[in-house]
Amino acid sequence: MRTHKVLNITNTKLLDGYRIALSFDDGHQQIVDFTPFLSSSHHPCVRAYLDPSLFAQFDLRHGELVWGDFDLCFPIMDLYNNTLLHDGERLAVA
Repeated sequence: MRTHKVLNITNTKLLDGYRIALSFDDGHQQIVDFTPFLSSSHHPCVRAYLDPSLFAQFDLRHGELVWGDFDLCFPIMDLYNNTLLHDGERLAVA
């Protein structure tokens, strides 16, 4: 029987622009640039996070990266693999 480990984010650091460095409990680290996701959205509630001061108000709750009352959150594997757009391409890391 296989057991599946639940991944958690253990540390975050806001970098420049809309980039956040993430550390996971398995030792993996990832830098995710949220710019393509935010700027390609047509939803006003998502686009609101293009305001740098609002974007910077993320929190780490129970191993997940969230904004507001889960107003904006992402599947952990999308953050881990840096695949927010689901177009088969990794988001560019500058």
